[in-house]
Amino acid sequence: MTDMLKTKNVILIMAAALALASCGKNKSEKTKAPTRVKIETTSTAGTYGGEVYVGTVEEREATAVSFTSMGVVRRMLVSEGQMVQRGQLLAELDPTSMDNSVEAAKASTSQAHDMVEQAHSVYNQAKDAYDRMKLLHDNGSLPEIKWIEAETRLKQAETSLRTAESGVRSANAAEKIVRKNLADTRLYAPVSGIIGRKQVGAGETALPSQAIVTILDISSVKVKVSIPEQEMGRITAHTPSHIVVGAADRHVNGGLIEKGVQADAMTHTYDIRIHVPNPDRKLLPGMVANVTLSAGNAKESAITLPVTSVQKKSDGTLFVWTVAADSTAHRTPVSIGHPVGNRVAVTQGLHYDQHVVVEGYQKLSEGTKVIY
Repeated sequence: MTDMLKTKNVILIMAAALALASCGKNKSEKTKAPTRVKIETTSTAGTYGGEVYVGTVEEREATAVSFTSMGVVRRMLVSEGQMVQRGQLLAELDPTSMDNSVEAAKASTSQAHDMVEQAHSVYNQAKDAYDRMKLLHDNGSLPEIKWIEAETRLKQAETSLRTAESGVRSANAAEKIVRKNLADTRLYAPVSGIIGRKQVGAGETALPSQAIVTILDISSVKVKVSIPEQEMGRITAHTPSHIVVGAADRHVNGGLIEKGVQADAMTHTYDIRIHVPNPDRKLLPGMVANVTLSAGNAKESAITLPVTSVQKKSDGTLFVWTVAADSTAHRTPVSIGHPVGNRVAVTQGLHYDQHVVVEGYQKLSEGTKVIY
C-alpha cells in the first residue's frame, strides 16, 4: 500500500512538472519575436514573351571638361562616382605663373596710360600753338614757313596721341586675357551629373583642351542592345520592352527606341538604344541588362519575381512565401514561365498587390509571424 502511494505521488509530481514545462513553452512561443524578411509587392512587369537580348547601360549624355590653358594641377576636388552640381569647383591649376603674368600686364597697362597722358600734353601744346599761329596766319602777319611748322607739329602730336590710345586699348585687352587665364585656373562643372572618370591627378600637367574629368548625365539612361540585321525590321521606335538590371535590382519598362543605321562589319548587327528613366540614379553606365523585346505588337502583362524566391517541395511542386494581412507567412503554390535575367514570370497562383517574401524565407515555416 505504501509503495502504491509513493508511485502515485511520483506520477503527480511528474505531471505537474510537465504542465509547468508546457506553460513555459507556450509562454516562450507567444513571446517569440517576429522574423524579419524582405518582401516585394506583386505588380505587372510589362512586356513578356518576346525575344531576350543582353544590353549595356549607357549615360544619357557625357560632357568632357577641360582647362583652356596649360598648367600643373594643384588640386582635384572631386572623385569618380561623385555627384556634382553645375557651377561646382572641380579642380585648380597652380596660379603662380598666371599671377606673375597679371602683374606684368597691369604694369604694361599703367605704362600705356602714362604715355597717353604725355601724348595728350604734347597735343594740347601743339594745338594751342596752332591756334595762335592761325590767327597770325589769317591776318597775313605770319611767315608761311612758320605756319607749315605749326601744322606739322599738330599732325605729329595727333598721330602720337592716337598711337598711345591704341597702346592703352591693346594693354587693356592683354590684361583682360591674362586675368581670364588666371580665372581659368579654376575649373567649374558646366552641367550637373556624376563624375565618370578622372583623366588627370594633382601634380600632373594639364594640356589645353585635354579632358580632366567626364561628367555623366544619368538622370535617365540608355540601354544599348545589338540586334541581328534580320530582326531589325520588326523593331520600331515604340516597340514595347522590359529591362532587368540585376546589379541594381531593377526591372523596368523601356521607353523610346533609337535605331542605328550602320551595321557592325564583323557581326552584321545594328545597335539600338532604349531610353530608360533613372530617377534614383541606381542604373550606372556599364551595367549589364537583360532586355526583352515583345514579338510584334503583343504586350502581355505578367507578374515577375526574383528566381530565388520560388521554392520547390519534395514532390516537385513550386511555391512562394506570401504574407497575409495578419503578418503571417504562408506557402502559396505557383506556376512559372521562362526566366528573364534573374527574374521569372509567375503564370498562376498569384494576383496583384500580394506581398511575396524575397529575402529571409529560409527561416520561415507555415504561420510564422514576420516583419518587413
